[in-house]
Amino acid sequence: MAAAHADEVLAIYRAGIDEGNATFETTAPTWQAFNTAKLQEHRFVAVDERGMVLGWVAATRVSDRCAYAGVVEHSVYVAPVARGRGVASVLLKTLIDSTEAAGIWTIQSGIFPENTASLALHQRAGFRIIGTRERIGRHHGRWRDVVLIERRSSLVV
Repeated sequence: MAAAHADEVLAIYRAGIDEGNATFETTAPTWQAFNTAKLQEHRFVAVDERGMVLGWVAATRVSDRCAYAGVVEHSVYVAPVARGRGVASVLLKTLIDSTEAAGIWTIQSGIFPENTASLALHQRAGFRIIGTRERIGRHHGRWRDVVLIERRSSLVV
């Protein structure tokens, strides 16, 4: 993922935000804020044969504490026109490979329980459900639950 992808990455993010079951965020950040927040070595785009961005995946640190050096949180988004084509699976595999190569032992995320497609995708990729954080935050005036998921590496021990 590079600055050249910024407009398409943020447009895909906005589409997910607008659908209402992808994130607590209500607006997409600027590219500068997005770029600063995401780990450079663990963010990727999937592009088609014309170079159009079909989706993206990115990770952030969960903590600056050394005990959590091998734990990241991730997001994966696919353009509405590219869904159902395996794009998210490829992006997750790429993220898993990059994080394991870097010694990261846990990838985690929080997913709205209504986002059943994302939950199924992650379970197919080896993520497990840790539990549900009930009424963890307000979103558009109502309380929302979040399903906490994680994937523990079998390679990083």
